[in-house]
This record gives sequence, structure tokens and C-alpha cells, in this order.
Amino acid sequence: MTDTSVDVVADLPETLILWDVDNTLIDNGGVSKETYALAFELLTGQTPLVRPATDGRTDFQIMRELLSANSVDTERYVDIKQFEGVLVEAMGRNAPYLSRRGHILPGVIDALSTLSSVPTVIQSVLTGNIANNARAKLGAFNLDKWFDLDIGGFGSDDKVRSNLVNAARRKVSKKFDTQFDRSSTILIGDTLLDVKAAHDGGAKILAVATGVHSTTQLTEAGADVVLDSLADLDRFLTALVYLRSNATLA
Repeated sequence: MTDTSVDVVADLPETLILWDVDNTLIDNGGVSKETYALAFELLTGQTPLVRPATDGRTDFQIMRELLSANSVDTERYVDIKQFEGVLVEAMGRNAPYLSRRGHILPGVIDALSTLSSVPTVIQSVLTGNIANNARAKLGAFNLDKWFDLDIGGFGSDDKVRSNLVNAARRKVSKKFDTQFDRSSTILIGDTLLDVKAAHDGGAKILAVATGVHSTTQLTEAGADVVLDSLADLDRFLTALVYLRSNATLA
């Protein structure tokens, strides 16, 4: 981070930035999928033979799909609270492996630290993970210090990712008595479901191709800006300014 980088966003108007966690901030080293498998085992007493896709889904959706894929009746599972206990226990067992096998993605620390120095920016998360497990993932890499996690949108707030945008904004309004709308809310994520959540929830979306989706796929899905990664700090900050002001992106 340089003084020049800070200057790029020094005049940014009040902005709510909501970060996805997995494959946007961190690579969890496969711990997430193992945690869902363990949660399944704790819930059913069986080892799952089939694992569903997880990218961009909420924990409720992942667990329901995991049950269905392994021929377990899902009819009685209608609320995330029915899965929270086993998800928390599974993450508690697996959390020590996060920092051993996972890593922070390139550019993340510089991006978070730069934005933390801008008084008009509020940073939190928008993630399909339940709040406890999102905190565990961020804490494993000491990233939690950069976020106000009281106001995040989590998989424990709603089954549908798109609804997490307004879940976060309601918390912001309650805590800070400040309203954010589409012009002042920016999601940062790596999946097509992040793009959908922004569109459905009324926010702008800066997509990074650091997960399973390519820049082409993210662009075609309608992301406002797509970057290969966060490694180029000035490019990232310039993109944020563009999204907030609708100025020309160089």
C-alpha cells in the first residue's frame, strides 16, 4: 500500500462494501467441503458418498443438496437452525486446519487495509456461511479485524443468498442510522451467485475470477466490473471509485 493508493479512494462517498469470503478473501484449502461432510455425518450417522457444489450457495442450500445427493429425505429440513449445531461442531473440529492448508488470496491484505483507512467506507461480509463459521474462517487468518461483522449478511440470516444484501443493510441502518442503496452498496465476490445476489438485492458487483468462474463467465452474468484478482491494488481501487461514481474506468 502506498500514499498514492490511498489517494485514489480518499474522496470516496459513504460506501458499504460487502465481501464474499471463500475464494474471494481466502482459499480454505478444502476445509469447507470437509466441514460439510462432517456436518452430514454428525447429522445422519453416515459418511456422504456424493458431495454437491458449494460455490456461492448458502449453508442451508448446501446441506439440503448434500442430504438429497446422498438419498436422505430432506422434507423435514426447512430451516438453517436445524443445521447450525452440526455445522458449528464440524467447523470447531476443522478450524485448526484452515491456516495450515489454506491461505489469504493475493492483494487482499492491501485492499482491506487501504479501505480501512477511508472513514467513509464500511466493510463487512456477505457470505453463505453461517455467522459462526464465517467468523472462524476469517479469524483463522486474522482477517476479522478488518470487518464490522455485526452488520454482515450471513447464511444464518436467510436461506437465499440474494436476500442477504438487505439483511446486511438492515443491520447497518440499525447500528449506524445510515441508509445504503444500490448506488452506495458494492458486493465483491467470485461466483455467478454473487452476481445474482447483487442484481436481486439491489447492489453493484465487483467480481474477481479467483474461484471457479472465469472473467468471461462473470462478465456474461452481468458483473459491473470483473478483475482477474485483487493483486493490482490501484486497479482494484480505481474500479471501486468507478462503481461508486459511474466515472470512466480506465
